[in-house]
Amino acid sequence: MAINKIIESASATLAEVRDQATVLISGFGGSGFPNVLISALRDAKPRGLTLVVNSATHPLSVTHELIEAGMVDKVIASAGRGRERNKLSIFEELLRDGKIEFECVPQGTMTERIRAGGAGLPAFYCPVGVGTDLCAGKEVRVFDGVECVLEHAIKGDLALIRADSADRYGNLNFSYAQANFGPAMATAAALTIAEVRTTSTEALAPTAIGLSGVFVDHVLAVGD
Repeated sequence: MAINKIIESASATLAEVRDQATVLISGFGGSGFPNVLISALRDAKPRGLTLVVNSATHPLSVTHELIEAGMVDKVIASAGRGRERNKLSIFEELLRDGKIEFECVPQGTMTERIRAGGAGLPAFYCPVGVGTDLCAGKEVRVFDGVECVLEHAIKGDLALIRADSADRYGNLNFSYAQANFGPAMATAAALTIAEVRTTSTEALAPTAIGLSGVFVDHVLAVGD
């Protein structure tokens, strides 16, 4: 049977996401947020989620819908503070009240932890953050005179990512900032769904492929 990973709706697949799942969600700056998929996950109502995102407070992301619905127990992110100085986001309010857990990870370290998860590496040593509260209690070793902290890989049960276009094989083409987290997250998750602007029944040109379809389970076209 011919391969066709293009789906009309992600509802049935997301309905099977278990409670306490770890969900990786792409997005960087003003691009790469799979907002249609995030809203569909909200409608599926799994509980006790751990979210791995660059920021839990970005105004162009609807990740807050999952948090507002009480579906999230923990957030792993590089940014935990919103842009508005005089108003807290729902995530910040929950964090202040001790109702949600937050693991703050330097951006480069977080990307590398995700990449390691996709590459099958359980952990690695990194000099970033040594001596700070972010690394309190972690193992430290010295390499070539430089102190490095042990960082564990991040793997997910589900990755929701955004790309510009895809073919029926699941090969993805990324536009600008969409490529910052999406490719790594796709490799590190047991199940990956890509939200794209357009799909094609014809294969993408090899030079246009930013991520092989072998890492993508389903593709949903949502337009601009």
